[in-house]
Amino acid sequence: MRRRLLALLCVTGSLVSACGMLPGEHDRKTVTVWLMKDSASKEFLQRFTEDFEKTHDDLRLDIRIQEWTGIVEKVRKALEPGSGDGPDVIEVGNTQVPLYADGGRLADLTLESMRDWGKEKWLPGLAQPGKDGNKQYGVPWYAANRVVIYRKDLFEQAGIARPPRTRDEWLADTQKLDSGGDQGIYLAGQDWYTLSGFIWDEGGDLAREKDHEWRGTLDTPAALRGMDFYRRLQALGGGPVDADEEHPPQAGVFAAGKVAQIVAVPGLAQAIVRRNPDLRGKLGFFPVPGRTAARPGTVFTGGSDLVVPENTGDQFAATAVVGALTGAKWDTELARTMNYVPNKTTLAGAVADEEGVAAMAAGAAHGRATPHTPQWADVEADNPIKEYMTRVLQGADPATEARRASRKITESLTPDL
Repeated sequence: MRRRLLALLCVTGSLVSACGMLPGEHDRKTVTVWLMKDSASKEFLQRFTEDFEKTHDDLRLDIRIQEWTGIVEKVRKALEPGSGDGPDVIEVGNTQVPLYADGGRLADLTLESMRDWGKEKWLPGLAQPGKDGNKQYGVPWYAANRVVIYRKDLFEQAGIARPPRTRDEWLADTQKLDSGGDQGIYLAGQDWYTLSGFIWDEGGDLAREKDHEWRGTLDTPAALRGMDFYRRLQALGGGPVDADEEHPPQAGVFAAGKVAQIVAVPGLAQAIVRRNPDLRGKLGFFPVPGRTAARPGTVFTGGSDLVVPENTGDQFAATAVVGALTGAKWDTELARTMNYVPNKTTLAGAVADEEGVAAMAAGAAHGRATPHTPQWADVEADNPIKEYMTRVLQGADPATEARRASRKITESLTPDL
């Protein structure tokens, strides 16, 4: 439409200066894009830029790589009205979208996502955090989530012919593996992301909104069932009850050679093999099992969405970049290059030949994210879920501790209480 309008103006002579602005004859409009470090390889970005500028000959890309450290404040500053020559497109963590959308700082991309971008096929764990009511602010780009990394040789020695597909099978198999000096599973006591999946599978939540107020809900029967499963699974190994998966880093524990399983993103396998080359070829992956074999367990889905600041100088150009990056061609290319899950369930076949990524995609098809409120960051800042988990694993009454943790979550989500 833009090119047809300019051509018409030149032909009619209504605006002679427009003739000098035809694509290819004027200075291109620069679109500034902020992407996070290591989200995409340098080679991928070069290929994308060349292709985009070839097919959009009135636009030029200026891709600037950002560090995760300090990014929240940097993005907030860039989103301020009248902030100047800021970015036109920003990659943000999927759970960060509510934080940035608060106060109307992001452009509403609902029409574009409904019309052109296959919204109905987006991964729920990426799409839901990007939405506020009926408005879509964040467009899913790529996802990653936890799977089970396991020792194929130890499974074989225990007589386990295939990975478990249900929680009951998982417990039974892990119990077989938890013998002879080996840990059936290494699961740290404060791995609350993994716990979240068990709670969601039971129909519970970490927190829920009612009448525009958020409340912690760890004390519901469903959430308590999720915690009980976590307790039984965690007991089949030697994971510390008072620390999370990074203290000590579970890759190092697994690499020591006495652990049959961990719950982690598949990419951690590379770190494990670097530490212990003898494990090369012995590691496998399967989705976190669900309550039934009909579908894998629900998992926390991490990843990134793309957003457009409300203060962009050209929303048309910005959405063109978003549409290209998140479209099937380049989203599939990114997933294959970086071992991510593509942003749509219909694109999962693109990574089917990678065992770890395929296991991620199976879980991501119905993955979820943390509660959709800007205040959730305050919960994580002094996370009461971790303390709750430790207390229960140390033998405290789960219902009592769940009520205590739920009150703390509520206080963080409603600071005026």
